[in-house]
Amino acid sequence: VQLQAFGGGFVQAGGSLRLSCAASGRTFSSYAMGWFRQAPGKVRELVAAINWSGGSTYYADSVKGRFTISRDNTKNAVYLQMNSMKPEDTAVYYCAADYNRGVVTTAKAYNYWGQGSLVTVSS
Repeated sequence: VQLQAFGGGFVQAGGSLRLSCAASGRTFSSYAMGWFRQAPGKVRELVAAINWSGGSTYYADSVKGRFTISRDNTKNAVYLQMNSMKPEDTAVYYCAADYNRGVVTTAKAYNYWGQGSLVTVSS
């Protein structure tokens, strides 16, 4: 599966952005999806993950209550709605896919990665 993330940009603290990730292939619903981010000088971290149906999700503590992951299997897409954004959310955001129907929370498990989308939050 090939992934393409878009929707990043510049936003002021307290604002919102929505990232989208478009996937190729006919078996999108067989993949667990995740959003990761990597800030300058830091390790890539999992932000949110979702199972094949969208019925189960996982969020990093740092984004709980502010970010929402969702997917639309009819459109082969996964989304990350980011609200109440903070300067520490500034990073390159990546979507990733793993051929697994559960919620996958380890980066090593993901086999497919998008190219990244830069999000900058100003204070």
